[in-house]
Amino acid sequence: MASALVVMAAAAALLTPHPAQAAPGKGTLVRTDAGWVRGESTAEGRQFLGIPYARRPVGDLRWKEPRPVKPWQGVRGATSFGNRCVQSASWDPGYENPSHTEDCLDLNVYTPEGQREQRPVLVWLHGGGLTAGAGEDIVPDSFARRTGTVVVTVNYRLGAMGFLAGDGLDPEASDGVSGNYGMLDQQAALRWVRANIDSFGGDRRRVTIAGESAGGRSVCTQLASPTAKGLYRAGIVQSGAYGDCAARERKDALTQGAAFAEKAGCPDPATALACLRKKPAEEILAAQAGFDWGPVAGGDFLPVQPEQAYKNGSASRVPVLNGANSDEGRLFAYGQFDAQGKPLTEEQYPAALTRAYGADLGAKVLKRYPVSGHATPTHAYAAAQGDRMFACTALRMDRALAGRGPVYAYEFADRTSPPFASIREAGKTFDFGATHVNEVQYLFKHFGLPTPLNAEQKALARQMVQYWGSFVHGGAPRAEGQPTAPDQRTQPGRVLSLRTASAGGNELSATVAREHQCDLWDREDSAPADAG
Repeated sequence: MASALVVMAAAAALLTPHPAQAAPGKGTLVRTDAGWVRGESTAEGRQFLGIPYARRPVGDLRWKEPRPVKPWQGVRGATSFGNRCVQSASWDPGYENPSHTEDCLDLNVYTPEGQREQRPVLVWLHGGGLTAGAGEDIVPDSFARRTGTVVVTVNYRLGAMGFLAGDGLDPEASDGVSGNYGMLDQQAALRWVRANIDSFGGDRRRVTIAGESAGGRSVCTQLASPTAKGLYRAGIVQSGAYGDCAARERKDALTQGAAFAEKAGCPDPATALACLRKKPAEEILAAQAGFDWGPVAGGDFLPVQPEQAYKNGSASRVPVLNGANSDEGRLFAYGQFDAQGKPLTEEQYPAALTRAYGADLGAKVLKRYPVSGHATPTHAYAAAQGDRMFACTALRMDRALAGRGPVYAYEFADRTSPPFASIREAGKTFDFGATHVNEVQYLFKHFGLPTPLNAEQKALARQMVQYWGSFVHGGAPRAEGQPTAPDQRTQPGRVLSLRTASAGGNELSATVAREHQCDLWDREDSAPADAG
C-alpha cells in the first residue's frame, strides 16, 4: 500500500502543470518544455548535463534542419554529458578515440545556488575548427558562481554532418541554401534557452553568446544572421575573427559537396543524397578530410558575408567583446614544424614564407619578421601567421562593428601562461607564450582539468572573470581596480591588454596594431580561413 502511494504521488507530481513547479532556480528537479530533468548539486552550485534541445539528426533527419525535441515521460537524468558529435580522434584530453555518434544535440546548464532573482545567461559555443570539440570542453561552474550567471554549453553538428551543401540538399533547406546545419543547431539551442532557461534561474532576456576559435567564429556568424536576431543581447568573440569570419559562397560549397560525395563513394548526382544518407558515420567522417567545412552565405540564414553585414548595418546591434591572444600563431607553427620533429631553420625560413605567402608578399614578410627579431625561426613564422590570421582581423572586426553598437577590444597577453592541457607536455621544450586557446583556462576549467597557474596568473584569472562577468551582466567589461575595456566608438584602436602584474599589469594599449604589423596585413585584405 505504501509503495502504491509513493507511485501515485510521483505520478501526480509529473502531471502537475508547469506553473505549479518549485520556484525557478531552486532544486535539482526542473521541468523543461519537453519534460522533467534531474540534475545534481556540486560544490559550485547545480548542474544539468546532457539535456537534448533538438531531435536526433539520424536517418532521414541527417542533413535536415534541427527539429523540436520529442517530449519524454517521467524524469530524465541529467547528471552526465551527452554524446559528442561525429569527429575524429585528437590530441585533446579525452578525445583519444573518434566519435561516430550522430545523436549528439545536447546542452549543459550550470547555475549557482542561492539566487533571489533571474540571472543573466552565457551560452558557450565550443571551438575545434567546426570539425571537433563538444560543450563539455569547458566546465564553467566556478565562473557561474563567481559571476552570478547561468552558463549553458552546447553541442552542434560538425564537419560534413554539420556543413555539407549539395544540389540535392538545397530543395530541403527552408531558404534554399544547404550547408548550415551546425549553425542552425546553435540557433535551436538558443531557442531552447529562450523557452526554458527561466526555469533554471536564468533570464531569457539577458543572453550573451560566446565562444573561442571556431566558437568565436560561430558568434561572429550569428551576429550577422537575421534568423538569430532576438535570441541574444550581446556577443563575445575570442580568437574568432580569423578569415574575417568569411562564409563559403554557395557556388563553392556546392562544388565542394559534389567532390565530397564522389570521395565518399556516391558520384552520381541523381542518387548522391540517398547514397550518402545510407553511409555509416564512420565513412562520412573518413571522407571529410581535406575539405573546408563552415557556414554558407546566400540564403535567409546568412544573406551576405559577415564583414559586409557589419559594414552595411544589417548585423545585430548588440554589445560585443572581441579580442585575440598576442601569440596566436605559435600553436599552429609548432604543429607545422616542431611537432613533426622538423623545427624551422634560419636557412629554411625564407622559402617557408614564400610557400605561405608567395614571392612578393613573402619578401615583405621576411623584412617585417626577420629571424633576428625572434627567439627561433619557428617563432618568427608564428608571429606572421598569428598577426595575419587573428590579431589584425580582430582589430578590423572592431572597426567594422563600432558603427553599429558598443564593441570592447581586448588582447590576452600573458606570455608566461602555461600551455593549455593538450600541449602542456610540449610546453616543456617549446615556448608557446600567449598562444591560441591559452586564455580559456583563465576563465573556465578547460577539459574539466585544474590549471597550474601561479599566484600572479590566478590574480589575472580573477580579473578576467570579472571583466567577462560584468559584460554578461550588461555593462562595460570592468574589474576591480583595473582599467575598463575601451569602447571602440569612443576610443578607436585602443585595446585592453591583459597581463600579469610583473609584466606591467592590465593596461589600455594604443600600439597593438603596430606591434602586429597590421598596416601590412590590412593592405592584403584577406586572411586564411582555417583555424582550430
